[in-house]
Amino acid sequence: MNNRQQLKNKVERQVKRIKKAGHEPRPNLPSIGTLGLVMILPIIGGVYLGHWLDDMVEGYSTHWTLSLLLAGLVIGIFNVYFLIKD
Repeated sequence: MNNRQQLKNKVERQVKRIKKAGHEPRPNLPSIGTLGLVMILPIIGGVYLGHWLDDMVEGYSTHWTLSLLLAGLVIGIFNVYFLIKD
């Protein structure tokens, strides 16, 4: 019986601590995954489109790849900002 009472007290303390912290016991993992996709997809899309455009030009060029990489980064940052803002 003593072990059962100790376990009950321990669980009650943990529940109180979680409620005091003011958050759920588990993080909201789908939101974290969505933020990652919203940030990464424009960057990857910009790199692929830039690489395709650079392949259309004769010689060695990374102008479009770098430009669209930076554009994808800016778009990704704005996407994350607007998603968090809501």
